[in-house]
Amino acid sequence: MCLYTIISPSPPLIRFIANNYAYSTFATMAPQTPEKEYTMEEVAKHNKADDCWLVIGNANTGGPKVYDVSSYLDDHPGGAEVMLDVSGQDADEFFEDIGHSNDAREELAKHCIGVLKLDEAELERRRLEAEKKKAGGGGGSMGVIAVIGVVVAVGYFYYKNNLA
Repeated sequence: MCLYTIISPSPPLIRFIANNYAYSTFATMAPQTPEKEYTMEEVAKHNKADDCWLVIGNANTGGPKVYDVSSYLDDHPGGAEVMLDVSGQDADEFFEDIGHSNDAREELAKHCIGVLKLDEAELERRRLEAEKKKAGGGGGSMGVIAVIGVVVAVGYFYYKNNLA
């Protein structure tokens, strides 16, 4: 019996691997260099037009990351002033409230220089805040739908009883 026959993977094993592991899984398994960590105190020092850093991200979006957007200020569609107002700060809420496109997020990724270093208490606070935002985000439209349903029902019964 050939050694290859003994150690070769069986067709069911090959199918299992092909069905359960995407190629990208193997492509991303290469060792990655750790990202540089910055404290909020370090970020706060970078709050000028020629040296503008922002913290953007939360537990739902991959964690807070630090971005050096100094070279992008003049190209920002909303103007440099918008970014300078939150430079050296956690700008995640401002960034998310605007509703940036995927193109804007891709542009932002080009300026990432590291991650925000947080202590355990701050990590937990941010995680809870992100969960709260995520949980509360979908309920707003249900109230509108309920009101429309009531108005339609009242209108139907009014029409049926008074006009028919």
